[in-house]
Amino acid sequence: MTGLSLIAAVTVGAVIGVAGRMLAARCRTVPVWLPPAAGVAAAVLATVLTRMASVGEPGPTLVEFVLQVLFAVAGVTAVALTAERPGTPTSEKLR
Repeated sequence: MTGLSLIAAVTVGAVIGVAGRMLAARCRTVPVWLPPAAGVAAAVLATVLTRMASVGEPGPTLVEFVLQVLFAVAGVTAVALTAERPGTPTSEKLR
């Protein structure tokens, strides 16, 4: 993995994470740091998997970028869907 690929993964993950946080803030209680962290982790995972599967192409490729975006969106979506909705009872409130 090159430094440029890592920087691209962190940037893509952070941008998608912040956008997901802004969208999820309306209907879910998600910590501010969680969607960007999930986006960055997923984008870095996509970079690692792409580098493991590629045939030694230097630098970031279009396939790597597309996979970073898809993985980051999936990670942020998973975080947003599993977050608690405000006003819904939790197991502690039901006791």
